[in-house]
Amino acid sequence: MLKVFKKMGTYGGYYAVVIVFIFIQSMADLTLPKKMQVIIDQGITQGNDAMIWEAGLQMLLFAAIVSVSAVIASLLAAVCGAGLAKNLRRAVFTKVTGATNNQLSQFGTASLITRTTNDVTQLQQFIVMSRLMIMAPVMGIGGVIMAVRTAPSLSWIIAAVILVVAVFVVCIFIKGNPLFKAQQKKLDNLNQVMREDLTGVRVIRAFNRTEKEQKRFEAANADLTGTALKIARLMAVMMPVTLLIMNLTTLLITQVSAGLIDTGSLEVGQMSAFIQYVMQIMMSLIMVSMIFVFIPRAAVSAERINKVLASEGEIFDPRQPASLPETGRGTLEFRDVTFRFAGAEEPVLSHISFTAKAGQTTAVIGSTGAGKTTLIDLVSRFYDIESGQILLDGVDIREIPQAGLRRRIGLVPQKAVLFTGTIAENIRFGKEDATDQEVRHAAQVAQAADFIESKPDGYDALLAQGGVNLSGGQKQRLSIARALVRRPEIYIFDDSFSALDFKTDAKLRAALKEETADSIMLVVAQRVSTIMQAEQILVLADGELAGAGTHKELFESCPVYREIVLSQHSEEEIA
Repeated sequence: MLKVFKKMGTYGGYYAVVIVFIFIQSMADLTLPKKMQVIIDQGITQGNDAMIWEAGLQMLLFAAIVSVSAVIASLLAAVCGAGLAKNLRRAVFTKVTGATNNQLSQFGTASLITRTTNDVTQLQQFIVMSRLMIMAPVMGIGGVIMAVRTAPSLSWIIAAVILVVAVFVVCIFIKGNPLFKAQQKKLDNLNQVMREDLTGVRVIRAFNRTEKEQKRFEAANADLTGTALKIARLMAVMMPVTLLIMNLTTLLITQVSAGLIDTGSLEVGQMSAFIQYVMQIMMSLIMVSMIFVFIPRAAVSAERINKVLASEGEIFDPRQPASLPETGRGTLEFRDVTFRFAGAEEPVLSHISFTAKAGQTTAVIGSTGAGKTTLIDLVSRFYDIESGQILLDGVDIREIPQAGLRRRIGLVPQKAVLFTGTIAENIRFGKEDATDQEVRHAAQVAQAADFIESKPDGYDALLAQGGVNLSGGQKQRLSIARALVRRPEIYIFDDSFSALDFKTDAKLRAALKEETADSIMLVVAQRVSTIMQAEQILVLADGELAGAGTHKELFESCPVYREIVLSQHSEEEIA
């Protein structure tokens, strides 16, 4: 938990001030019963009005100090909690955005969202309540000292009360800790179900699975609710039991004190002050019980956040990076590359070797699961290879800083990903400082200009989250425009033409041929017609390179490629 709290940073200085004001508040609070004793025993009993006024004014002063100190401590604690939450959200977001695919798969999207929101909020609340953790021992120990000094003959009552309350608090902690851990895991599960159902709502409706998914959500919701109710019942018992103990303690003190007052060994003011000190001790124990409620939650949340922050990446920038010419447009070479996912028994790609040259299109084709997307992910270093080399302009990409490498790549993913904002902003995602002319040119090459300009707001038209107000083909064309505006050294198209009709596909490929004439172009495709004109076609089968060459060469010499072609076209069409 301490590792997480180190993220408080400069807000730690505010927390030091919180501690100072808590001590001031506690000391003033401990003085009040003593002043009340003076008013009763030396003022009222002896009829000394001057003493009553003097002690009364002192009580008002100390009460004001308590109030002001409490307000300042609460305000600064809230500032510290908000500051910690802000820093933690930033740290988790930075970690996640820089994490490798393997790291992200350890947690899952739903869990990462929960950790960034709910878990951070739990820690924020803990910081706000942690002032009680400082006040409780000060008030408890101070109350014990002052009570014993006020009425030594009643000290045994304090020991009995502390023992009873301590046993009760420990029982609450033992019972509650596993429930808090289970609650966070069940919240993860509920978020996962909600995320799947919301993103897949069209599929759910299409297959008439609405009722089934509602039952799945209800099951996850009921599971979380059941755990939350157990925690609520536990907390509901805690306060009444504590108040019962406090009232019984007051009765016990009054009963025992009555006999001592009759014998003259105890005064009424001493009894009243002792009761106040015992109440302060009891309140400190209640604070401790509240702390024990928040500590398990905070500990679970801190552990979950720590796992994200402490997760180790497998991909690092070189200590002595190699330099590439800024305007370099050369070759991309795979030299005997083998790759396997973490924990996998068999490699996904085995001994892959080929060279992609600038001004040429290198296409990758193969059956589902052959390793096509994995192969192009290696170019961007989303994963690092197990053996072999990937060379860009003769330099191993592991010797190039990741940011520098990715600046040279324009990626169009298999699933078009757009962001909330305008069309122009989404295209500029590829190049932040792109001019309006560059944005329009990229859209024209991507065959997106017509549908963009047909909108009332044109390039300033707003896109909904994920671009749901566009068709699949329109989203793909905007993704392509986003890569084109960057004018990178390497273009990667991961099955990026599948949602386009044949007419648009043909226009786009003709425009791309001219636009990417000086760049390396990698195209992953399922449709043979998309890649028939490529200068080099790579055929993947079971993670191995089954063939490489032009369409004509492979159709004649590669059985795997011939089978793929004939599954989509008749032999007369190919001829």
